[in-house]
Amino acid sequence: MITRRPPSKTQVRREHVSAAVNYPLDWLEERSGLIGAVKYFLFRKVPRDTNWMQTLGSATLTAFIVQAVTGVILAMYYKPTPEAAYSSIQNITDHVTMGWLVRGMHKWGASVFIILMFLHMGRVFLFGAYKYPRELNWIVGVLLLAMGMLEGFTGYLLPWDQTAYWASVVGINLNGTAPFLGPWLAQFLRSGQEIGADTLTRFYSLHMLVIPGAIIGLIVLHLYLIIRLGVTSPPWSKDAAGDSRDGSTSELRAGLTRAGRPGDGDGGAAA
Repeated sequence: MITRRPPSKTQVRREHVSAAVNYPLDWLEERSGLIGAVKYFLFRKVPRDTNWMQTLGSATLTAFIVQAVTGVILAMYYKPTPEAAYSSIQNITDHVTMGWLVRGMHKWGASVFIILMFLHMGRVFLFGAYKYPRELNWIVGVLLLAMGMLEGFTGYLLPWDQTAYWASVVGINLNGTAPFLGPWLAQFLRSGQEIGADTLTRFYSLHMLVIPGAIIGLIVLHLYLIIRLGVTSPPWSKDAAGDSRDGSTSELRAGLTRAGRPGDGDGGAAA
């Protein structure tokens, strides 16, 4: 007859600590399923021949998070009025603890964010990741690029110095030359007939509330589509990037609306 030794005090203590740590996670998972969703997102299968070029999207997301965090910090000290805007920027730079660093990260991070978006979209285009069934994700990415550039444009006026003022005048006038909607768009951006206090308030609300909300919504949709459709293999991959997961075949000719390996019938001829 085999007798088991009772657990030691260390083992009992470890089990109690583990139960205490896992209890809130189990409680949240049972009621929302978020833990399982996060695990699936972080540990899902990806093509074995992915490389560093596939990290440009994650780098762009990281740059946006940095912009969001530094923007919230700057908003705590910024005053969106013509009389106090420039002086509040000087106060952030010269007197707020680490304010110069936060402002610098936000200012130069905007350029990094735009550059990474262009690089990411260039990689997607060269890899053919915009093709079936990922057309919608490409459209969402184009909208994200437009929203990102609009976010940079609305933020350029906020320091309210000579450079920001006249650059915004040029940008608004360029938008005003668009056919049909141009005059209305220019008046909407100016919030009147000329740039003034109402323009600064409108740009601030667009920069802090409207456009970031749209970007966050598009990013969530973008990530959902990536999780649903998977990561695209490089063009030199032996695995067809657009093949369906369940192994079902399609009657559509490869190379037009679905991916195919080079040399496979019509797909090879189309390539």
